[in-house]
Amino acid sequence: MTPVEELSALLSGPSRVVMVASREVDLQSLAGSNDLVLLKIAEGSLAAGGRGGGFGERRVVMVAHFRYKEGECEKLVEINDEARASEFEVPYYVARMPLVLRDGKEAMGYGVVDEELVRELVTKLPKHSST
Repeated sequence: MTPVEELSALLSGPSRVVMVASREVDLQSLAGSNDLVLLKIAEGSLAAGGRGGGFGERRVVMVAHFRYKEGECEKLVEINDEARASEFEVPYYVARMPLVLRDGKEAMGYGVVDEELVRELVTKLPKHSST
C-alpha cells in the first residue's frame, strides 16, 4: 500500500482518527504541500460520548505524520507504542471537516486545520522513524 493509499484508508476507515492538517486536505490532486498528523483514538466503551463533538475517551493510541508536496506523498513517522502515543492529546476544537480522498470521493472526517498546531505536534515526534 502506498503512503497516500494508507492515508486515505486511515481517514475513511472505521477507526476513530483525528487529523490535524496544515491546509485543507485533497488527496486526489496532492497539489501544494500539506503536513498531516493523525491521532488514532482508543476504541472502547467510553468512546461513544460524554464530551463535546461526540468524543468520549480521548486517549491516543497511534500517531502518524504524513506529508504531501507537489504530487508526492510520504509517511514520515508512525508511533504505535501506546505509552508514547498517549503523550499526544486530541485538540478540544476538533470539528467535522470535508476531505477529498485519493479516488476523488468526498468524505467527512474529524479534524482541524491549524498550521501552528501541526508544527507543535511534529516537534514532539521522532525524526523519520516508526516505533
